[in-house]
Amino acid sequence: MNTRQAIDDSPGPISLSVAFNHDSSCFSVGLDTGFCVFNTEPCELKASRDFNAGIGVAEMLGRSNYIALVGGGKQPKFPQNKVIIWDDAKQQAVITLEFRTQVHKVRLSRSRIVVALQNSIHVYAFSSPPEKLSVFETADNYNGLCCLGTDIIAFPGTAAGRVQLVGVKTGNVSIIAAHGSALKAMELSPDGQVLATASETGTLIRIFATSNCARIAELRRGVDHAMIYSIGISPDNMLLAVTSDKSTLHIFDLPHPSQKSQDGYSSPQYVTANSTQSITSSEETSSHKWGILGKIPLMPRVFSDIYSFTSAPFETGDDPSIGSIGAPYVPIPGIPGGRPAKGIIGWLNEYTVLVIGAGRDGRWERFIVGTADDGKRYCVRNGWKRYLGS
Repeated sequence: MNTRQAIDDSPGPISLSVAFNHDSSCFSVGLDTGFCVFNTEPCELKASRDFNAGIGVAEMLGRSNYIALVGGGKQPKFPQNKVIIWDDAKQQAVITLEFRTQVHKVRLSRSRIVVALQNSIHVYAFSSPPEKLSVFETADNYNGLCCLGTDIIAFPGTAAGRVQLVGVKTGNVSIIAAHGSALKAMELSPDGQVLATASETGTLIRIFATSNCARIAELRRGVDHAMIYSIGISPDNMLLAVTSDKSTLHIFDLPHPSQKSQDGYSSPQYVTANSTQSITSSEETSSHKWGILGKIPLMPRVFSDIYSFTSAPFETGDDPSIGSIGAPYVPIPGIPGGRPAKGIIGWLNEYTVLVIGAGRDGRWERFIVGTADDGKRYCVRNGWKRYLGS
């Protein structure tokens, strides 16, 4: 008779989800045992709460003591159809919102609570008690796609590939036919003037002006299909970063409505250590991967598309929590998409990109975008850490 205890193959907590706050100065982590908050620079633990039960969604309100929580994991702390607004100063829930179906994502501002369900978006005034302001139907939204800006809320439309833009104060609704297939990622620029979207195909990033829903540009990540993990826009609204399951971080120049001139959109600007300069024609050409082939008439558009001006590999981690080799993957309940998030982007400033991922091998990575002596721009990793300490 074998009386030995089974060996525990999960010695530490597993991060189920990760999310930056509004300015990427902190990030919150939903754990299978509770939640914690880290400062991003340097990557240091700021607060930790042990519930001995799982949190699938943890969304911060700036750097305040409020954080939105949704239960997740195999033993959720809260029902997965409830949003708990947690006051960490009081160590208690101060607002509870209940829904008929599972909550996939929550976005917070000082005036709004936005909750993403699989087929609807619910908007509340951030008050006690919260006031329901509106409900919008959406196409299937398993990843809880939703962006909350100062003046605009963006989320999937009722048809695959479409985006709804809603004015926070006016309630006016605009529709963008962004893609022919379902949306996979979206991001509003910090100034709210630009929306970037990607579909499940994962080859193109499309850029729209939120003022008139016009398409400004189309950026090509690659020619083969990929799962887009995250899109992030720099604080000065000049650069755009994209991650995917190819484990590559791409950096693009971001066309912006403010750059429009009589002849169209002017050359983007970029920041060097000492000054802000215009991109030269040779640098613009370098963003066209195929060079002179892109100028030959009737060539496939893939040769003339705009590619990233630099890229760098990032780590997705050796994550045994996702499943063992040869075994079927079992989605983790209560987290968007059923898998720990990877490649989540946050811009710390105009030249520093942070990439974080969840899972047992949760990582924080820092990348610097710079300009070499020959004028070519680069992206290089100059720091990383397993933030759970394993």
